Amino acid sequence: MHISKLSLINYRNFANTKLLFNKGVNTIIGENGSGKTNLFRAIRLLLDDNMIRSAYRLDSTDFHRGLEKWQGHWIIISLEFEEISADEAVQALFCHGAGIVDDEPVGRATYNLIFRPKKEIRLSLSQLDDGDHDGLAAIQNSISIEDYETIFTGRSAADFNDDKFYKEVVGDFENARFSEEIEFPVIGAKIPSVLSVSKEISFTFVQALRDVVSEFHNNRTNPLLSLLKAKSGDIDPVAFQAITDGVKALNDSIESLQDVQVVRTDIRDTIKDAAGEAYSPASLSIKSDLPDEADRLFQSLKLFVGESTEGYEGPIHELSLGGANLIFLTLKLLEFKYQKAKQSIANFLLIEEPEAHIHTHIQKTLFDRIQYDETQIIYSTHSSHISEVSNVQNMNILGREPDRCEAYQPTAGLTDEEIGNVQRYLDAVRSNLLFAKSVVLVEGDAEEILIPILIKKVFGVSLDELGISLINIRSTGFQNVAALFHSDRIRKRCSIVTDLDKAIIDTTLIAGEPEAVQQRKKKYQASQEKGIARKAALEAAFNGNPWIASFFASHTFEVDFVSAGNARKVVGILPEVYKDKATIATAKADLESADVALYGQRALTIADNYGKGWLAILLGKKIDSDAAIPEYILRAVAFAHPVVKKEVWFNVLSYRLKLQEEDIFSAATTEQCNAFRQKLTAFLNGEIDFVSIRNEVLAAFPDDRINDVLKVF
Repeated sequence: MHISKLSLINYRNFANTKLLFNKGVNTIIGENGSGKTNLFRAIRLLLDDNMIRSAYRLDSTDFHRGLEKWQGHWIIISLEFEEISADEAVQALFCHGAGIVDDEPVGRATYNLIFRPKKEIRLSLSQLDDGDHDGLAAIQNSISIEDYETIFTGRSAADFNDDKFYKEVVGDFENARFSEEIEFPVIGAKIPSVLSVSKEISFTFVQALRDVVSEFHNNRTNPLLSLLKAKSGDIDPVAFQAITDGVKALNDSIESLQDVQVVRTDIRDTIKDAAGEAYSPASLSIKSDLPDEADRLFQSLKLFVGESTEGYEGPIHELSLGGANLIFLTLKLLEFKYQKAKQSIANFLLIEEPEAHIHTHIQKTLFDRIQYDETQIIYSTHSSHISEVSNVQNMNILGREPDRCEAYQPTAGLTDEEIGNVQRYLDAVRSNLLFAKSVVLVEGDAEEILIPILIKKVFGVSLDELGISLINIRSTGFQNVAALFHSDRIRKRCSIVTDLDKAIIDTTLIAGEPEAVQQRKKKYQASQEKGIARKAALEAAFNGNPWIASFFASHTFEVDFVSAGNARKVVGILPEVYKDKATIATAKADLESADVALYGQRALTIADNYGKGWLAILLGKKIDSDAAIPEYILRAVAFAHPVVKKEVWFNVLSYRLKLQEEDIFSAATTEQCNAFRQKLTAFLNGEIDFVSIRNEVLAAFPDDRINDVLKVF
């Protein structure tokens, strides 16, 4: 038996979210704040016996933060199970509990936690006239958290993620419409606590490893103590009698030492001398604190570990963070093994962010080796190292939107061949593709090296600060990777940046011209035809997909970089490319020419002869704030990140203003700069809009490169 689906409705930062799981090892990927901890807590509220009491005590803070008013709304946490055993005892649990009843043995079951208003409130809502917003507001204002109840249900047939279900059963709050019914069989039958699924399964949760030492010091969370108790069961006082008798004898021996008795007498006499008989304690003893009870003896056991080969073993607090975390995780895994040995109907192991303070190689090894038969394991992580060794079919990706968090299944709807292509790419190219807020895909090293530098130098902020990940796929096979971005899969924007490879010369063949010239024309013509075909293929593949857009260099990145107005930057690296002064002079004249056949051929010759990556590294040293970003790249960035926060624009324009103030060749006067600074402050305060500040920049600094950027956004 395994979890196949988790639905979350109005729970914390999840408004309406669905996660899908498979047998074996599953991975939940997400950046900080994307809801991984909340998601695990939701699962635990249903399956972790240690959390069941918390499930009955949900609070107003558990409601989705995007609700205008939480009063009247429901929280729904639903688990769906598949491949339930045909064993009679197991079938009895689900047929009477969470199963979907049929003539055949139950193979699929739901188990739901529903936090809803009590019957009186639901009845009041059902009696409202359609559109009675004032009546709805009055009822909502009267509701407190005490007016809510928690129920567990099974055998539900509802699709809880369907907005239609919510409006029909819970209510349409936007239009103030509520059903006259207050009980709905579709949500399932109530399950009594004696039939709780949590009592019949093996479930272990390993929380994020942030403060391991305190966990060992807490008897409630100490994994060593849990293991010892689990292994021995209830402590047998008879078996421990000889040990406890020995400890008592040892305590008596320590307490009866002559020096101990003398110090005790001296303390009593000193107190009486200082405070008098009336205020002195009635009795005073010095006793050994060694526990002489079996349970407390277990609690006194400590784990000692040696990290070096010197033979020294120290307590947990002396270990490195990584070492302590590895020990803690090991003990929790052993705890799971002990539970699993009890032959539960299903085994679940949840591990939250195992990467904390653990070396990269250990992260990958742990993920690869922690696999148990008949066990479903669910990891949460924001480690790209773990994501690299995860099966993309068993992934859920969490994304943060302004008012909620969402879950994406990256392979939903893809064919087996497409899934294989994606998996091979993720195995071969180690990137942060799955963690990105938005993505720009590029085909080569030059774009990977230079685009981030151009953005940083011109904008004054990095691609990371804009929330964009630039991914080099090292080919023109964009379809294999971009297929991840789709309304059914990862709902994040993806820009594709590639070349049209338009010929920089007339490729018409002329009879009688030299063979070398004809070969050159044929080469350019072939590249141009491939560029046209590439454009057609991308447009056909992603036509109608709102998450993907393609942007093309007219020729190639190197040629279009010069065309944009960066000839001077390329000229600056010529002494590092050529040694002969005459060649440098010729190359300089070519690059400064207005003829694309000349400057384009020179740029391509340098790139072909010395390598595009090497050329990009040299150019990166010459790029400054006056560099021109080719328009197709700006449009790609604008598509990937269409909404730039006001605060980010303020930082960008403040950076450009500072450059104007520091540039001794700038035509801007001090008065112009001060006047613009006031306009910029007004923009930050919301007194003028983006269009107005864009016009102010153009008027104050017409020659500033930032105007190229502002025209696109």
